[in-house]
Amino acid sequence: MPQLLLELFSEEIPARMQAQAAKDLERMARDRLAAEGLLPEALKTFSGPRRLTLVAEGLPAAQGDRHEERKGPRVGSPDQAIEGFLRSTGLTREKLVEKDGLYYAHIHKAGRPTAEIVAEMVDGIVRNFPWPKSMTWGRGTLKWVRPLKRILCVFDGEVVPFSIDGIESGDTSEGHRFMGSAQPFKARDFDEYADGLARHFVVLDPEERKERIMDAARTLCFARNFELVEDEGLLAEVAGLAEWPSPVLGDMDPDFLDLPPEVIRTSMRTHQKYFAVRDPQTGFLVPHFVTVANIEAADGGKAIAAGNAKVLSARLSDARFFWDEDRKTKLADRLESLKGVTFHAKLGTMYERVERIAALAGELAPYVRDDAETKANAIEAARLCKADLVTGMVGEFPELQGVMGGYYADKERLDPEIADAIRSHYRPQGPTDDVPVQAVGATVALADKLDTLVSFFAIDEKPTGSRDPFALRRAALGVIRIILQTRTRLPLRTFVSDELLAFFADRLKVLLRDQGQRPDLVDAVFALGDDDLVRIVSRVNALDAFLGTDDGKNLLAGYKRAMNILKAEEKKGALPTGDPADMAGAPPEEAGLINALGHVELEVGKALAKEDFETAMRELAFLRGFVDAFFDKVLVNSDVAAERDNRLRLLAKVRDAMGRVADFGLVTG
Repeated sequence: MPQLLLELFSEEIPARMQAQAAKDLERMARDRLAAEGLLPEALKTFSGPRRLTLVAEGLPAAQGDRHEERKGPRVGSPDQAIEGFLRSTGLTREKLVEKDGLYYAHIHKAGRPTAEIVAEMVDGIVRNFPWPKSMTWGRGTLKWVRPLKRILCVFDGEVVPFSIDGIESGDTSEGHRFMGSAQPFKARDFDEYADGLARHFVVLDPEERKERIMDAARTLCFARNFELVEDEGLLAEVAGLAEWPSPVLGDMDPDFLDLPPEVIRTSMRTHQKYFAVRDPQTGFLVPHFVTVANIEAADGGKAIAAGNAKVLSARLSDARFFWDEDRKTKLADRLESLKGVTFHAKLGTMYERVERIAALAGELAPYVRDDAETKANAIEAARLCKADLVTGMVGEFPELQGVMGGYYADKERLDPEIADAIRSHYRPQGPTDDVPVQAVGATVALADKLDTLVSFFAIDEKPTGSRDPFALRRAALGVIRIILQTRTRLPLRTFVSDELLAFFADRLKVLLRDQGQRPDLVDAVFALGDDDLVRIVSRVNALDAFLGTDDGKNLLAGYKRAMNILKAEEKKGALPTGDPADMAGAPPEEAGLINALGHVELEVGKALAKEDFETAMRELAFLRGFVDAFFDKVLVNSDVAAERDNRLRLLAKVRDAMGRVADFGLVTG
């Protein structure tokens, strides 16, 4: 079946926008084609420095005829309503059909050629493309991320004719700005297009560009017995800057290696888009870097490497200046400057925030490690943890906040635990980031994140939908991960509101779901009112294992049956209270369940007191046979009121016994 090939060629597209632009192009094209009843067998998009490309396979040559029945106003409606409906359908009144007191329009639309639909689709996509930022140029009104130069649009080997603000569609593209031919080349299908780009030094697929960069960069380093410091974010960015990426190994002044390695790497990455290089034996940086050129240089990249080395030296000279100047002032002496740094208009200055964090760290420390030294160090680290925000280095490289504070603390010969806590208190900053596990570091990190959460919830700045400008979801996940990894028995309700505790429950569900756990089990355990996350997760894991057994599944079914009976009876009036009795003449299954409950309640209580939730679940499993036998042999709604009341008390007892472990009513399985 026919193929559609579309290329939107422009001036340079910012690398950070390319991946999303490819997704948006695919989504918009797929939606518009589907709306016209055109479903491609395959659709793929590509992004690069100067082009967005789409190829759709298996489209029909023409749209099929379509028949639509459209419901209109009621018969007898005002003429104005009927006339409006007629205008929307393009029919006259005599062509309307009456059915069930309503007018219906039967609309027949003959299928149109696919090329005609594609022309309209491309026009709509170009004029409504969701670039984060766009611009107009010349005298036109068209907006695009950068000036749009050319549109290649071919369907079934033929140009799809249209014009967008004077840009005529065609079957030509062009290659690399410097290495390619000055003349455009023609392409009537994707294979011809891809071959043409390759001949003109353009790698179309961003994943192929990434592989090309990594393979060449690793080879360059390996030849010198070095190792590339890999960086996925930087790789994605440089793959969006070069159509024909050509890594080059350069040299840097070795004198700069006395700077902290994070400073060197950040300067390389942020300002120059270079990869750092290290010694694979020691892990230390070596005085070299890898830059990615957009051309194959005749001299093998020597001139490119030399030029980049000069620029890097200038950047690192600035970094050295900040490093030397910052160390002249102690962190403690910088605290006064934090009074001039606003944290948030409604939450005061950074100085006030530091005071809150320090006070909170003192309260949290005994839960993490209960000794006087940990508490003192945690308070001191919390006081100093934001001091590097007013240093020159962090002013130049904001991403190094915390890291630089740790280095400056080391240079001041502060307690290593304090320096480590300053360095790590922002962590974890993402799902793959390490958690601070040392007691002082964990305490300060918890205090920092809890202060953020409590403060922003207090001023009603909570996440809504996909909006979370203060990264509160990330902060809550960070708190949860620190607590769980350090096994900190923290009573959260002591420090947060009920609303914030519910927020933690939602975040815990997200974390456990990512680990393959069921969110309904988190609800079932949280419903008990517990606020100790370590204990909650232990309960959830034990509950999950229990429900995976036949005993667990059958007991859950029995629980739900009991609950249904109790709810139905409760609608008729108040349920009888008190303990069930072993009544004379009662079926043995009733007495058996009463006795089993007595044993289970005692043993479950012992297990829960020791937080041995696996044993508690095993004891609950002991009830399974007795509950099954009870429902099989005993009629709950006996005609004898005393028997009925006793059996309802017994079911309530089953509910309460199981409810000590979890709220099984919230388990959906």
